[in-house]
Amino acid sequence: MSQDLAKAMRDGMRRLPSGVSVVSAQTSDGQRYAMTASSVTSVSDQPASLLVCVNRNTRICPILVLGQRFAINILSKHHQEISILCATGDQGEKRFNLGRWLLAPDKTPYLEDAEAVFECEVDLVQPYGTHNIVVGRIIAVRVASSGPAPLVYLDGNYRNLSL
Repeated sequence: MSQDLAKAMRDGMRRLPSGVSVVSAQTSDGQRYAMTASSVTSVSDQPASLLVCVNRNTRICPILVLGQRFAINILSKHHQEISILCATGDQGEKRFNLGRWLLAPDKTPYLEDAEAVFECEVDLVQPYGTHNIVVGRIIAVRVASSGPAPLVYLDGNYRNLSL
């Protein structure tokens, strides 16, 4: 892709509002990983599945390629700092200093007060360009009891969407 086309694509995609999520996982030796993602979408409800696009240069990518279980945490309007922290390179364990992180029964870290949490097991990893498309088969879902107030990203800025 030419640089002009790549820039035009990024400029165009800035016009598409997206929900903000944090993908989290933990290795068998207890090392936790988290990254901010705006490229999350449903795939199917039979089987219940989601996909997330993960840059292959991220630290979490090799964990997902190995088939590690992971969570997709849909962020609320009050989670902007968590999103920024998890989008900032080389933060390691500091990414879990903000928010109320718990462990699912399978030891996957998840954000307790997220809008929704999808616990997934890796079902498919498909390389494409600079990213891997990771399809997760959903094994559990938690949905906040309060009305939706998701954190949204549009044109390079965080936005709040309250109904």
